[in-house]
Amino acid sequence: MPRPFVLILALVLLALPASASASPEQVMTFEARELLDDASRDRTLDEIRAFGVKRIRVLLYWSRVAPQPSSRARPRFDAALPEAYPAAGWAKYDNLLQAARSRGLEVYLTITGPAPRWATKARRARDGITDPRPEDFKAFATAVGTRYGAQVGLWSIWNEPNQPQFLRPQFRDGKAASPGLYRKLYQAAHEGLEKSGNANDTILLGETSPRGNQRVVAPLAFLRGTLCLSASYRKRGSCGVLDTDGYAHHPYTTSAGPSFRPPNRDDVTIGVLSRLTQALDRAGRAGAVRSGLGIYLTEFGIQSFPDPSAVSLTQQAEYLPISEHLAFLNRRVRAFSQYLMSDDDPRAGGERYGGFESGLRRSDGRIKPAYAGFRTPLAVTDYGPSDVGWGLVRPAQGQTSVDIEYRNRGARSFRKLQTVMTNAAGVFAFRSGSSSGRRYRVRWTAPGGEVFVGPPIRSYD
Repeated sequence: MPRPFVLILALVLLALPASASASPEQVMTFEARELLDDASRDRTLDEIRAFGVKRIRVLLYWSRVAPQPSSRARPRFDAALPEAYPAAGWAKYDNLLQAARSRGLEVYLTITGPAPRWATKARRARDGITDPRPEDFKAFATAVGTRYGAQVGLWSIWNEPNQPQFLRPQFRDGKAASPGLYRKLYQAAHEGLEKSGNANDTILLGETSPRGNQRVVAPLAFLRGTLCLSASYRKRGSCGVLDTDGYAHHPYTTSAGPSFRPPNRDDVTIGVLSRLTQALDRAGRAGAVRSGLGIYLTEFGIQSFPDPSAVSLTQQAEYLPISEHLAFLNRRVRAFSQYLMSDDDPRAGGERYGGFESGLRRSDGRIKPAYAGFRTPLAVTDYGPSDVGWGLVRPAQGQTSVDIEYRNRGARSFRKLQTVMTNAAGVFAFRSGSSSGRRYRVRWTAPGGEVFVGPPIRSYD
């Protein structure tokens, strides 16, 4: 019997006690560009909070805060002191952290590039991502930690450093170069956060993208390079243990869905999280990092219509809860995430939808089916004669009841299948006889009387 079936069936038979979660510490994180826009910040925070989300991710861009970011010459100022930076550079972050805190939302801060031009070794490059200087990054991290340390307890260093649009060079003479650059940047920022009084906070390594190619270093190859490990996970050189509290990763999949298994064993999408778990375990045994590191899936979404190469809106609403369920089943996963609230605006020219269409809303604000599904995610697995469902009432403040409804093929309306109780975290499960073409959905009545109905969901093998 497949392991996920055993786990979900156990939830059903145990009537979902509070301790039944496969990953009891998993926290949903939400990232939305609207959060750094003063005009949409408060509305978006309220929307995120209404979903039942308790944490937001914010990328703090070095060049947006630094003085004279386009200058080749380094300005004269003490870069470790937050008051030495232009106040306008901090303003959007100050406002966002204050607004989030007033709503009881935790802020997870990623300190990242691009760097100001004067803080790169390749000053002729104007991109701010080619050879950033670790010593300057340490000073900046010290300033960030000093300014926001009292409001932030979870940090990560540099966004997607295995991608050439965020860190260069990725390769030198055919060999991966970005892992070595990143190790120095990570160590520098870690020291800066410690220096600013945040040594006891959770500081994450990685923030890697899911797949590699000739331009992108595959995430597990990047991990090994950062930790000075050979392809067989043997320690090389004089590298010591890297001090980190967890590993952050972005396990995006393809239009093939959550079950997609990349042929490159160094790639990690949502369907093959065990590859990352095993790699971290081998790194721990090699003495490169502490053993048993938690995994934080800090950026994830399902690309959907109107991107012509993406999945339908219906599939997006189905694939998101399946993906969250896969994360839930992995006890090492400490966080899952949703990126974005709204799709990127269409681009002018040929590739009109070349950005991210992973939002819960269209770029014009129209709600997708996944919007309702995000509040009450439901994943149903087909086990032949039985369908087994896993779900979550995200806004629940404790144990609550939900109605599971179904509609058979050819039927016009949904009927009630059963009422189930969640555990204290809002998680529930159910089992039903299988029927070809059947659709399921969740109906939940909030304590205040408002009724929320999820989108129709198919069962998947």
